[in-house]
Amino acid sequence: MRSLIACVAVAAALVPAAAAAAPQPAPNRPLVKLYDAPGITRACDQGIARARATIKQMEARKGAGAIFDEWNRLQIGLEDVVNAIYLLGSVSPDKAVRDAAEPCLQKFTTFQADLFQNEKLFARVSAVQPANPRQAKLKKDLLEGFEDTGVALPTEKRKRAKEIFEKIEELRQAFDRNVRDDPTKVVFKPEDMEGMPEAYLTARKRDADGNYVLGLDYPSYVPFQQNAKREEARKRYYMAKLNEGGAQNLDLLYQIFELRKELAGLYGLPSFADYALRRKMVQSPATVTKFLAEVKAAVTNLETKEVNELRAWKARDVQLPVSGMRIYRWDVPYYAEKVRRERFKVDQEKLRKYFPTDKAVRYTLLVAETLYGVKFNEAKVPVWHPDVRYFDVVDAKTGRFISGFYLDLFPREGKYNHAAAFPIRGVSRLAKRTPLSALVTNFNREGLDHNELETLMHEFGHVLHGVLSQADYNPHAGTSVKGDFVEAPSQMFEEWARREQPLALFKKVCADCPQLTQKEIAQLESARRYGQGIRYSRQWLYAAFDMALSTDPQPPLAVWKTLESATPLGHVEGTSFPSSFSHIANNYAAGYYGYMWSEVIALDMLSPFKANMLDPAVGARYRDTILAQGGQEEEMDLVKRFLGREPSNEAFFQEITGKR
Repeated sequence: MRSLIACVAVAAALVPAAAAAAPQPAPNRPLVKLYDAPGITRACDQGIARARATIKQMEARKGAGAIFDEWNRLQIGLEDVVNAIYLLGSVSPDKAVRDAAEPCLQKFTTFQADLFQNEKLFARVSAVQPANPRQAKLKKDLLEGFEDTGVALPTEKRKRAKEIFEKIEELRQAFDRNVRDDPTKVVFKPEDMEGMPEAYLTARKRDADGNYVLGLDYPSYVPFQQNAKREEARKRYYMAKLNEGGAQNLDLLYQIFELRKELAGLYGLPSFADYALRRKMVQSPATVTKFLAEVKAAVTNLETKEVNELRAWKARDVQLPVSGMRIYRWDVPYYAEKVRRERFKVDQEKLRKYFPTDKAVRYTLLVAETLYGVKFNEAKVPVWHPDVRYFDVVDAKTGRFISGFYLDLFPREGKYNHAAAFPIRGVSRLAKRTPLSALVTNFNREGLDHNELETLMHEFGHVLHGVLSQADYNPHAGTSVKGDFVEAPSQMFEEWARREQPLALFKKVCADCPQLTQKEIAQLESARRYGQGIRYSRQWLYAAFDMALSTDPQPPLAVWKTLESATPLGHVEGTSFPSSFSHIANNYAAGYYGYMWSEVIALDMLSPFKANMLDPAVGARYRDTILAQGGQEEEMDLVKRFLGREPSNEAFFQEITGKR
């Protein structure tokens, strides 16, 4: 079943060689409606009621007629209500608002099942003769949505399919809520904080006894694992983090995958993987299996080498013989950082002074302005939290309003605790509709390390895919693309956090910041490449776990233990990673491989930028060929057109083995 909701980051306005934009009147900008809890319920019920009335009118019309325009208007009306509510359910500081969003999303799931099981609308879409290739693509996508929701199934199976969609949504919400609202705190004595930067300590809460009280948020957890000298302290924090979401989520995840398998069975398909992957670029589980086998073969020996090297570093650190020395999962970030500091002279914590958070945002904007011929103008608008910022996106030459986006960068209680771009309004060129997105992260307020700068660039790549989209029809807007392509534009944008030419722009947004030298950037890149075997073996593990559950559901922890135990670092008893694996409870099920599949495309699409990473001509071609098109053409056709050739996986396999 196709969903409007797809959760997949910003103000110096410097555009080289562009004429100054003429003054423009204040834009009539669309914004997020800031509902209170009763307002969410009211808006949801009214929006769905309006949509049902519209469907009645669509049913009454004879023949195919203008079904594409009618569908476009229907989806726009729904999106205006539901996507804002989905966002607020993830970021509102008011728990009542977050809680009120959940029943709305449940109602929307029911509505979507009814919509895509509507035989009269199915008949109209089936009968229409597309007038152009974009309409042909929309017809294909809508028919797949109808088929995947059960419109052609016998009555009882169709009814069961709807029940399955509704139950999965209920379970998904509970899973995410258990992760988002996990109250776990880990208490550390001052001596446990040995090795932690002073800025980290200053920013953390302390109890009445002077102990540090740390939650499971990434800005607290990741630096601790990288810097805390005491192994016992790292282990305690690791054990807490690896049980995030709680044991109840294991049962929820199992139920979700059992229901997905049952759904596939209604179609006579052997597994949910078969059901889901027939609509992806890979088209079948066999393609994924082959791809994952190639990844594993490429990185297995490198992972073993890296783990053994870290064992040796630990042995030297604790002054014990390397023979018999064990290295644990809570050791890996710590000793990998020691290698990066000592061998490559890269200290992630010290990089925060190079990338103050606001300046990193401005840098990200400047890169996009340079490449894509736009400007980002910050504006004061109503927001859901004082930390949130808003920007207009305007054409650099004409000042014409194009779109807008929000930035919600810092952690707080009850907020979505990862990094994501939320599409709030999808474009429709035919309806003269402008896009709106939100970037949600959990960054350090004072500065970013280099990994976080890459994350910022990555998520802003998703935002750009949304706000620069020029699709004709709303169902094809922005990131409404196949799941194993959607990460490619965002992964590609990470490269502008790594290369000397674009990083030189940082002095334009922060003249007082220390600037990375050519040698330091080279060291940074060498440090980034270190640990690729461990990193991509872990990505393989996540994808293999997802495919195992999507093929033949078994109790998730048992499957995870089996897979993780076969790795050089083994499984840690008492941990339950699947309890917080929100990706596969949501729309990355039978799709986690897509992160690496997309990266194959992302790294290949960098090749036209090789001569000049700030070439506005190449940027304009990329914007027009990839970003602007959204899902209105087949993704592989767009990639081939941009590259001027067949895609290659060479850069990807060089990347995952640390050789690119």
